[in-house]
Amino acid sequence: MSVLYVHPVQKSGELLSLVRSAVESEITRLELALERAEQRLRAFEERYGVTSEYFISTMVAEDLQGGDDEYVQWAGEYRLAQRLREKLHRLREIRMQIIG
Repeated sequence: MSVLYVHPVQKSGELLSLVRSAVESEITRLELALERAEQRLRAFEERYGVTSEYFISTMVAEDLQGGDDEYVQWAGEYRLAQRLREKLHRLREIRMQIIG
């Protein structure tokens, strides 16, 4: 868990609310991006009948009908989804506290 301490110069409630709103907006944006990435991953998984985890650990471009281009697309989506999940995890664990 991460704690974000807010030390306001003026009205503390308004500042904390603004920071919370910004974090929640970013979480929503990342959730939507992750949903779209997962949809694109599912399309690859359904096409080849394997999970993305199996693909990334076992398969090579020659295993795919689309060759290098398709491999790069699938691997890119997989890595994007991983980064989005990590960012979401970090943002969701933030706790905010007013100090001062």
